[in-house]
Amino acid sequence: MSTLYSLAKAAVAPAMRVAWRPKVTGLENVPATGPVIMASNHLSVIDSFIIPIMMARPVYFLAKNEYFEGPVMRTIMTGLNQIPVDRSGGRASLMALDAALPVLRDGQVLGIFPEGTRSPDGRLYRGRPGVAKLALDAGATVLPVGLLGTERIQPIGARWPRVGATVEMRVGEPLDLSPWRDVTVDSRVLREIAAALMAEIQKLTGQEYVGRYAPKREATPAQ
Repeated sequence: MSTLYSLAKAAVAPAMRVAWRPKVTGLENVPATGPVIMASNHLSVIDSFIIPIMMARPVYFLAKNEYFEGPVMRTIMTGLNQIPVDRSGGRASLMALDAALPVLRDGQVLGIFPEGTRSPDGRLYRGRPGVAKLALDAGATVLPVGLLGTERIQPIGARWPRVGATVEMRVGEPLDLSPWRDVTVDSRVLREIAAALMAEIQKLTGQEYVGRYAPKREATPAQ
């Protein structure tokens, strides 16, 4: 764990706990060691803060290359466990998740939002297959995560987070990947795994499921 990450968590986590009284269940499902993917629904920009403050282990997230411009920002973002990815489109976007492989192969925890962007209406959208490929390539434990109430902290379009909303984080049991262990991995298999993951997330959140990808928005966070 980097010094900056430790200091930031020590300074920010207590204030966030007071402001939003987050409740967490299922932390016993998080392995103490080894590569883990925390795959969560995505309702608010605050989601990438809620998950780390509830975890004993440090959590890494993907962030756009633009946030790393200049030596100062690069040092800060790297120190906060952010991984730079190219989101410019085409093959660069397809390869973006590969930037997380070294972190997982080092036995760390990666937080990721399979929907690819925040839900525009509170519903749960189709998961993108890249997370399945990442899990198989890294041999990581995949944990479905359900966040509830974070959209009340900072709704889409809100400039600042609100104080007083209560939020909850539910960590499910590891996704069973055994049906796909001995098959040829192709796009169909990746879609099946992504669909199974989203079904587990839906069980945790109770959100209405939408069988299509969430619409992309401008200035969407890389997560």
